[in-house]
Amino acid sequence: MEIVCLDLEGVLVPEIWIAFSEKTGIEELKITTRDEPDYHKLMAYRIGILRQHGLKLKDIQDVISGIKPLPGAYDFVMKLREMTQLAILSDTFTEFALPLMRQLDYPTILCNSLRVDDDDNIVDISMRAENGKKKAIEGFRHMGFRTFASGDSYNDIAMIREADGGCLFRAPANILNEEKDLELVTEYDDLLEAVRRFRDAE
Repeated sequence: MEIVCLDLEGVLVPEIWIAFSEKTGIEELKITTRDEPDYHKLMAYRIGILRQHGLKLKDIQDVISGIKPLPGAYDFVMKLREMTQLAILSDTFTEFALPLMRQLDYPTILCNSLRVDDDDNIVDISMRAENGKKKAIEGFRHMGFRTFASGDSYNDIAMIREADGGCLFRAPANILNEEKDLELVTEYDDLLEAVRRFRDAE
């Protein structure tokens, strides 16, 4: 039995922090895991900017409430779930993810959580595990699953390489230049076909 593990932002939904940057006009918040491989450094940077501008968790959640899945993402998820099992492995947070999962018919998601003070300020993050995407792939393998993984950012590379099969999806040029041996697909139909080939090779 196989399980497909996908990143969330940039694969199924737009990048939350880019949407928030565009809403607030704060250019510094456009930096994502496509640009910065150190997730703790990236989140400390983001939290510092939020504090500087007096922005709270609710401000981000208000923007998320208006985010829609990427064009074609819902149909892709439905087709994929008819074909095999799906788990979304994301470094986003439970406080962000619920309205997005609702629009994708509630696939399973494993993600992190935020530490928020009594005034609704984001003060820190709580990771479910360091390098959690890779460890999730290892866990599925220990349970007897063959795993296929796909994502677009630095924090997806380890899970793709750990999985039995996988590819990059709409990754930026800087990652493609560094990970030349990984297959790239840019359309959902091609990603479905890659999963089919993986299943057929069992």
